[in-house]
Amino acid sequence: MSENFERRVIHALIRSAQPPTREQREKLVHFLASRYHGEIRMSWDKDPSVVDGFILTAGSDVYDWSIEGRLQQMKNQINSAPERPGVSVISLIRESVENFRMVAEPTEVGKVLTVGDGVATVGGLQGACYGEIIAFENGIKGMVQDLKKDYIGCILFGSDEPIKAGGKVYRTYHQAGIPVGDQLLGRVVDPLGQPIDDMGPIRTEGFRPLECKAPGIIDRQPVDRPMETGLLCIDAMFPIGRGQRELIIGDRQTGKTTIALDTILNQKDKDVICIYVAIGQKNSSVAQTVETLRKYQLLNQCIVVVAGASDPVPMQYIAPYSGTAMGEYFMHKGKDVLIVYDDLSKHATSYRTISLLLGRSPGREAYPGDIFYLHSRLLERSAHLSDELGGGSLTALPIVETQAGDVSAYIPTNIISITDGQIFLESDLFFSGQRPAVNVGLSVSRVGGAAQTKAMKSATGTLRLDLSQYREMQVFTQFDSDLDDLTKSQLEYGRCLMRLLRQPQHSPLTNEQQVILLVCALGHKLQHLDPRTLDRVKVTLIKEIEDRYPEIIVSLSDGKKLTQEEESSILSACDEILKEVV
Repeated sequence: MSENFERRVIHALIRSAQPPTREQREKLVHFLASRYHGEIRMSWDKDPSVVDGFILTAGSDVYDWSIEGRLQQMKNQINSAPERPGVSVISLIRESVENFRMVAEPTEVGKVLTVGDGVATVGGLQGACYGEIIAFENGIKGMVQDLKKDYIGCILFGSDEPIKAGGKVYRTYHQAGIPVGDQLLGRVVDPLGQPIDDMGPIRTEGFRPLECKAPGIIDRQPVDRPMETGLLCIDAMFPIGRGQRELIIGDRQTGKTTIALDTILNQKDKDVICIYVAIGQKNSSVAQTVETLRKYQLLNQCIVVVAGASDPVPMQYIAPYSGTAMGEYFMHKGKDVLIVYDDLSKHATSYRTISLLLGRSPGREAYPGDIFYLHSRLLERSAHLSDELGGGSLTALPIVETQAGDVSAYIPTNIISITDGQIFLESDLFFSGQRPAVNVGLSVSRVGGAAQTKAMKSATGTLRLDLSQYREMQVFTQFDSDLDDLTKSQLEYGRCLMRLLRQPQHSPLTNEQQVILLVCALGHKLQHLDPRTLDRVKVTLIKEIEDRYPEIIVSLSDGKKLTQEEESSILSACDEILKEVV
C-alpha cells in the first residue's frame, strides 16, 4: 500500500438534549468503527427536541435512537407483521411490544437539491438503487430514476409543491411496486393502485414490483391458443394468440382504441382477465370506455388503469408498468390476461419529458437512447407460461399513433421490431367507410395460423391473396372503362370481400359465425348481391343458419378441421336462405 494513502475520516454527529458521557462516546465510536472503515471523529450538538435518547449521524446514515425513532420502528414492525386469522389487533400489538428490539440499522438521509415539474434531484443518498422508493419529509413518495456520481434524480408520485430545496429525503430500501389482488377487478384505479371510481377502498392480497424480469425461454411455451377479437378481418388474416404482442398502429382517429375495446368485449364469458391502461388520454374518453364496459356487463372482469392527460408526467410513465404488474399477478395464477396499452406514443413522450428534466442528452429524434430498451423490457413480460408454471398467459395489445401514416418514424419502428406483428389502420380506408380500416398489405401476424382454430384456418383459404389482387387490380383499372367480363367479375368479387369485412363497432362475431361468412363469401355466393344490402343479408344469413341448422354450429364448435361435407352443408344452406331474403 502506498505510504501517501490517506485514511478515510468519518464525521459523526450526536444530537441529544444532554451531552453523552465518556463511556457512551467510546461505545458509539466502537460501534461506528465496526461498520465503517476509517477514522471516527465525533462531535455533539445540543438538540432539546430529541427526547430521551439521541440521534447519531454518520455521513448520510442516520441512527435514530430517540423515543420518536423507537416508536417509528415499532410501528413499522407492527405494519409488516403478517395477517393471522383469529388474532386480534390488541394481541398483535402486545406481542410486538414484548418482542420489540431496537434495530441498529441506519436510515440513509439525503437533501433535496432541486425540484420542479414532477422531478427532483437529491444529494446524499449514495446507496440508493435504480427503481427504489424514497420518501420526502412531507410524506410524498418518489422513485429513483437516474444515478449520478454526486446526486440522484427521481420522479415524484404526487404534487411537487410541498417539496422545497433543502428538505430531507429518506431511503425506504424497497423497490417500487403496486398492490395486487382479485378485488381490483371491476375497478378504475390510478397507476399507484388507488381507486378513483368513488366505490370505496380496495383490499389487495399482495404486492408486485413495477419492473421485474421477463419469463425466460424455458419458462414459456409456444403461442398456440387464439385470443379472438371478434373482428372478421383480424381473426381471419392476422390472428392473435394468447401470449402474443400485437401492435395496433395508425393515425389519430382511425379506430385503434375501438379495435382494442371490441377485443375486450369479445372476451365476455371466456374467463379472460382484461386490463385497459389509458396513458395521457382525456378523462372524458376514458369515462366513455368505462361506461361501454359497464353497458356490456364486462367491467367485472376488467381493470382500468388511468393516467390522464392532466395527471403528472411520472404517473403517465409508470402506468403501463402498473397494469403489467397487475396482469402478471393473474398470469402466475394460471389465468389468461389481455392488456391494452393506449397508447405507447404518449408513454414515450412522458419518458422523454422526464429524461430532459433530469438532464439526459436526447438521442435520435430527440428521444432518450434507451427508449427502445424501455419498451422491450415492458413488452417482453407478455408470455404464455409453461404448464409447470401454471400455463397462464399475458397478451399485449400496444397502441401507437403515427403521423401521416409514417410507420418508419422512430417510436413506431422501435415497437414494430419488438412486437409479434402489427395491425395497420389506414386513414383513407377509414374515411371511405371501410371500418375496421385494416390495411391488408402492411398488417401482419408473426404467429399466423398457429393461433387459429382448425376450422377458421380452413375457411380463410385465399382471402388475403384475393384482397391483395383486388387492390392491385383496382389501381390499374380505375381509369379504364372498357373491361372484360373476367376482370369485372374479379372486381365484383373483391368489392364483396371488402364489404364483408366491414363490421359495426361493439358487434363482435363468434368463431362459428366468422367461418360461415367466410365459406359463403369465398364460395362466391355473395358477390352478386348489391353491396348496399350485403350488411343486412349477412346478419340475416347468420341468424337463419343458427336457427334452422344448429347441427352446423355444433360441428364448427368442436375445434376440428372444416370438412368438405360441412362446407357443402353451409353453401347449400346459404343458397336456400338467399332465395328467401334477396
